[in-house]
Amino acid sequence: MSKKVIVTIARQFGSGGREIGEMVAKSLGFEYHDKSLISLAAEKSGINHEVLKNTDEKATPSFLYSIAMGGMGMVPFSHGMPYDTPINDKLFVLQSGIIEELAKSNSCVFIGRCADFVLRDFDNVVRVFIYADINKRAEEVAYRNNIPLNEAKSLAIKLDKKRANYYGYYTSKKWGRSENYDLMIDTTKIGKEGAAKIIEEFVKIIQNRVDFN
Repeated sequence: MSKKVIVTIARQFGSGGREIGEMVAKSLGFEYHDKSLISLAAEKSGINHEVLKNTDEKATPSFLYSIAMGGMGMVPFSHGMPYDTPINDKLFVLQSGIIEELAKSNSCVFIGRCADFVLRDFDNVVRVFIYADINKRAEEVAYRNNIPLNEAKSLAIKLDKKRANYYGYYTSKKWGRSENYDLMIDTTKIGKEGAAKIIEEFVKIIQNRVDFN
């Protein structure tokens, strides 16, 4: 029986991180969690799904900022939250609790949502950061959204900044810094399939380690 491993993938916009995560999950037989986390959070909280969807991976100043700066970064979703807690922070707390629960049950691939930080106390996590040349990413974004190349490039830069702010806000760490990850993969030359294979091989090596729990 294969040993349980969790893969978290942070990614620059347009680098292929989401597709890579899907490939890895399918190849290894892992659960895949991305936008499904919003649905699970809505079910557990009773908050409207569309409301949560519109606030996903966005940060708003609140009392949780002090918690994050203190190294906690979250409180379990089962804990009560004040009525006036900003919806962004409610979603972060809810998703964090769900991520922890899922990680305890099965091998999973998580996309974004500070999952690498949420699971920082887990020993069986492979933390991945996917990036690529900005021009290559702009081409991907332009094709995917049917927009001009210059507009796509601006969009990629803008959304990367938002992701960096979100990550820094809830973790007090720098998004994209090598010390926060086990693997940093540039998809510019090797593409999505190549990146997926690297992650899969890395996971298999981890699973075969004698000292791996």
